[in-house]
Parts: sequence; C-alpha cells; structure tokens
Amino acid sequence: MAIRELTPELVLAGYRAGIFPMAPNRSSSEVYWFSPDPRGILPLEGFHVPRTLQRLYRQGRFEIRINTAFEAVIRACADRPETWISERLIEVYTQLHRQGWAHSVETWQHGELVGGLYGVAMGGVFFGESMFHRVPDASKVALLALVERLRERRFALLDIQWVTPHLARFGAIEIPRSEYLRRLEEALRIETTFL
Repeated sequence: MAIRELTPELVLAGYRAGIFPMAPNRSSSEVYWFSPDPRGILPLEGFHVPRTLQRLYRQGRFEIRINTAFEAVIRACADRPETWISERLIEVYTQLHRQGWAHSVETWQHGELVGGLYGVAMGGVFFGESMFHRVPDASKVALLALVERLRERRFALLDIQWVTPHLARFGAIEIPRSEYLRRLEEALRIETTFL
C-alpha cells in the first residue's frame, strides 16, 4: 500500500512492527512498506572481518566520525542512477536524526567525507538503511566501526533488510520473518543507547 503522508512517528512505528519504507524512485512522492521473508540480518557475534580490512581499519587511514554529516551521508547514499531514497525519505530521516533516532557512521580522509552508512537505533536494534563509498573500502570501514559500536553497547540485532553478496562476505544471513519478529521484540526491550 502506498503512503503519501510519511512522518517520523509512522516510520518508528513501522520499525517496531518489522516493516520499513522505500520509495519506488528518487522523484516519487509515495513510499511503500516492506517486510521481506526471509529477512536479512548481520549477526553481531558472527560478523566476519577479512584480514585485509582489519589491517586497514587498525592502520587508521580513515577517520571515523559519528553523526557529523548525517544529511550528506543520506544524500550520498541516494546519489546513484537508481535509488529508493526519495527527497521525502531524506526529509523524514533527517528529522529522525534531529530527534536522536537516526544516525550516521562516517569515514573521512584528508578532511573529506569518503564513505559511510546510516540507519535507525531503537532499544538494542540498529536498522541499517544504506551505505556508500567514494574511495575503496570506505563503506566497509564504516560497517566495521558500526559493528564494534553495537557490540560495545550491547545491541542484539543488526537488521540489513536483504542479504546482498557484499554483506554475505561479512556473515550476513537470512532468517524467516517469524524468527525476525521474535528477535526484534526481544531486542527492542534492551535498554541501551547508540551514542
């Protein structure tokens, strides 16, 4: 079902119910709700870090920042020939960021934003939305920084919506929607914060 009046409150209610919004294209004023079955998750305890990425991360070639350029990150994620991130979604997620729900993990190099990701944190769940890179490995470093942060703060669930070949290399798996909803309910009860 298409929705025209998307609000931050509606998006949060959707996440709690196991659904998330996407637009058919960049210029659409409508968004649709999705609840994949099976659902993609990235198990925090089973996150696989390739040795080369671990080495790159430890070398400090990228500076990791949190929430310093949220709108720039979401716009960079939308900057591709085909995207589901419409202007309306950018507006709503930027509002969610101002309210403290949506966050960006950013990789910077020589003072320039070169990669990152964004998503929404509720309870012990991080709902990953999208990532981008302008230099090789920048988004992978952001993902590794995200996972480390979630582990440190006792998050239980990293929702990635669908498993892609890129995320499968890091240990992403698919689980039935019913199992996802059970894990979601448990993780939402965890008292922790992203920041």
